Amino acid sequence: MAKAVLALALWLCVSLSAFAAAQPKKPPSWAELKPEQQQVLAPLASDWDKLDPARKRKWLGIAKRYPKMKPDAQERAQRRMQAWVRLTPQERQAARDRYRNLEKLPPDKKQALRQQWEEYNRLPEHERRKLGANQRKSPAGAAPKAGTATAKQPSPTAPAGDSASAEADSKSPTNPPAPPATAAAK
Repeated sequence: MAKAVLALALWLCVSLSAFAAAQPKKPPSWAELKPEQQQVLAPLASDWDKLDPARKRKWLGIAKRYPKMKPDAQERAQRRMQAWVRLTPQERQAARDRYRNLEKLPPDKKQALRQQWEEYNRLPEHERRKLGANQRKSPAGAAPKAGTATAKQPSPTAPAGDSASAEADSKSPTNPPAPPATAAAK
């Protein structure tokens, strides 16, 4: 009987330790972050403890890569974090959805969007504002007028997001716009 109890106790210990090892570690609260992490993630301080664990892990990954980034990439990451914090939960979800949809596009359509984005960025600031105002006035899904740029005034999105790092910026636009109506219709 003593052997059976001892075997059961041993089995329980092994099972519980395996279970504990299998459980993903809960991301730290804001107070538990290292000072360096708090400094990098400062724009997220007020929302940090409300974030779900997966989002915290993504932000922690960005904070880990941050010291190795070039100064311009660090500055861009900070700007994007600040912009992300200002978005409403619905705007954040819309940005995530747009990102997922852009990632699903075939390479040729992604390239076409990059070219449209570059054309948009070459426009003078007042032209970009005018295009953004026109896009907000036109009905959703309406095709742009012939001869006009198709890129929409971008809304801030996550550092590459919420799901990619700011280091990927050399491959993608700074603040990717919502897919133009012409690309979305195809």
